[in-house]
Amino acid sequence: MKPHRKQRLLLIGLMLIGIGLAATFALKAFNENLMYFFSTTDVAEGKAPRDALFRLGGMVVKGSVERPGADLLVRFKLSDFSKEVTVEYSGILPDLFREGQGIVAMGRLDGRGVFVAEEVLAKHDENYMPPEVADSLKKAPEAE
Repeated sequence: MKPHRKQRLLLIGLMLIGIGLAATFALKAFNENLMYFFSTTDVAEGKAPRDALFRLGGMVVKGSVERPGADLLVRFKLSDFSKEVTVEYSGILPDLFREGQGIVAMGRLDGRGVFVAEEVLAKHDENYMPPEVADSLKKAPEAE
């Protein structure tokens, strides 16, 4: 084989390796930034990861909102009318947050099985519900 052919083959091989590495890094970064949605039933049944961020959605259980201290910590329960999960959030809740309302929270489970939220999102009007919450509520048996 002639030297210039060897150089071309080497260059093409290096380009393919570079493209492969770039694709690998891009897919790895994409996978690390994925945030899955779980219903309260999924979390209660242990289907949610304990070491990764995910979104949890459901209805705020009436009478479950408590503020245990003088700080901004709020503890409440979310339900999909089947199972409940305790949520803790330290911060200012959205103005539209209230009991009996559908919300989506982003966070992770702690060692006690409590969902520690980093962000809480509330619906913006009476007709809207996050699609994930609506789907999980449709799958759950109706509340009485």
